[in-house]
Amino acid sequence: MFRWIIGTNLKYRFLVLAAAALMVLLGLDVFRKMPVDVFPEFAPPLVEIQTEGIGMSTAEVEELITIPLEDALRGTPELDVIRSKSVMSLSSIVMIFKRGTDIMHARQLVQERVQLASARLPFGSSPPVMLQPLSSTSRTMKIGLSSKELTPLDLSMTAYWKIRFRLLRVPGVANVAMWGEKLKQLQIQVDPARMLKHGVTLNEVMEASADALDFGLLPMANSAKSQTVGFIDTANQRLYIGADIAAAVKLDDVKRIPIESKAGGQRVLADVADVIWDEPLPIGDAVINDGPGMMLIVEKFPWANTLEVTRGVEAAFAEMGDGLKGIDVDLQIFRPATFIELSVHNLTMALLVGAILVVCVLGAFLFEWRVALISLLAIPLSLVAAGLVLYWLGTTINTMVLAGFVVAVGSVVDDAIIDVENITRRLRENRRSSAGESVASVILEASLEIRSPIVAATLIIVISVVPVFFMGGLSGTFFVPLATSYSIALLASMAVALTVTPAFCLILLQGAPIERVSPLVGWLQRGYAAMLSRIIAAPRAIFASTALVVVAGLAVWPLLGTSLLPSFKERDFLMHWVTPPGTSHAEMYRMTVAASKELRSIPGCATSALTSAGRLWPTRSWASTSRRTGSALIRRSTTTRP
Repeated sequence: MFRWIIGTNLKYRFLVLAAAALMVLLGLDVFRKMPVDVFPEFAPPLVEIQTEGIGMSTAEVEELITIPLEDALRGTPELDVIRSKSVMSLSSIVMIFKRGTDIMHARQLVQERVQLASARLPFGSSPPVMLQPLSSTSRTMKIGLSSKELTPLDLSMTAYWKIRFRLLRVPGVANVAMWGEKLKQLQIQVDPARMLKHGVTLNEVMEASADALDFGLLPMANSAKSQTVGFIDTANQRLYIGADIAAAVKLDDVKRIPIESKAGGQRVLADVADVIWDEPLPIGDAVINDGPGMMLIVEKFPWANTLEVTRGVEAAFAEMGDGLKGIDVDLQIFRPATFIELSVHNLTMALLVGAILVVCVLGAFLFEWRVALISLLAIPLSLVAAGLVLYWLGTTINTMVLAGFVVAVGSVVDDAIIDVENITRRLRENRRSSAGESVASVILEASLEIRSPIVAATLIIVISVVPVFFMGGLSGTFFVPLATSYSIALLASMAVALTVTPAFCLILLQGAPIERVSPLVGWLQRGYAAMLSRIIAAPRAIFASTALVVVAGLAVWPLLGTSLLPSFKERDFLMHWVTPPGTSHAEMYRMTVAASKELRSIPGCATSALTSAGRLWPTRSWASTSRRTGSALIRRSTTTRP
């Protein structure tokens, strides 16, 4: 079989050359389209359900919302673990499915059961909301907003109605969580003393405001959507009778809303309450570079490309630039794309330096530019072929895939050199002998001479990493992509050595002056022969030295540390601190500002964004409020050493 494959490629060598060039062009185009991320998707498929219960205590949320939903969701197929958290006014249920489960199918199953369970929830609770599917490293960007011209209310409204909805249109963006938001609300702040003076109850205030604002706070109010006024049937049609009341929208109109009280008399809302534009009571806040502001957390779908999402968000802010005057936007607080771009740049430089070193080594040992060129071309061809296979498999380029390529480079270089070196040696011997065989037959026999041992060695190496594919859990998620890219790179290198390398040798070495031998090779061979003769003469000393090295390795083994991943040169530092339960918002804000100023005074700290706790709203990131929590995200300056 090997004879037929190599012989066919030698016969159609120019077609092989054209196919190799086409493969390189296709690979360059494909690599620009491949999704890029820092890590592979290591989290199992999960679905999160959040349900609001405004005004409910933690115990009421647990008993009336969380437990009924859990009971309905426990029997979902492929469900592995179900976890829940109940806090004041909010229930969260996280369902973790078995690895390999289709996330969309799982969401469909969960949605069907949630619809059935919704009928068992109390009247005052909001419908359960299924959060968007998120990547395991979902936080693609953290964006800081601050302004010296706009009030916090105006900044929040601009962020909510303009920025957030524009960012949600970016392909790949699943959610934009807002920290430190102060949404503008029309509030009726009742005064108990004035209510007592005028003999007005809270229910009467609520009913009057609900009717006027068309909000339906009470189920049997005139504005409640469940109330039916009636209709009239005529000879040929039915006429609907509705009590359409124009909603009050202006502040002065709301103040003049009349209140029907059993105590009698004509009263308006302004008599018993303050009607103002204000914000909800804060649960959390954000501090951007020592001052008030907002932090937007952009989260992406599992299938989204981090680089494309980041560039799409930055392009969206560029489009909105003229409409965001007076707002300072910091897009560099947390930007994983920077790490990816830096890694790609470092990898490119490393490959460039490696290619230069390979050229120097090949030139020094092979002593012929044509021979060195053939080996040099075989290396990128093997990696491009492996990259195309990974693209067709739907693989995302990440740290572990690149690590597999890096590990495989040694074997790829070895494959590229061995074939060319043996072919060159056989051609030299053929020219010195009187046999006069054709160049094609010499290349064919030289390739077959080493092909069986090389193929066997490659298959042994690939089989040795097969157990990695059976690793489960988090370790398997990380190391399977590494083993996959490593194995594919080895097999691609073997295929290139079997097809392209002989064809290149026949095109470039036919009639080429290859009689010169590198003097470095002769010097190294003489030194190696002298050292090997001494080793063979003293086998006991060699065995004793080897045993000593093995014992020393076993002794050091327990002292070595273990880590799933190596240390990365990250520029971001994230810290959390927890305050005692019951800490006020004002105190937490004061501590956060103080911490921000101290952290920014550290040399090398470029920016800082701090948040405390989180708002409890569905479809947004939230944190438990049993304790006041704070977190700080610090970005190091690029000019400062870690």
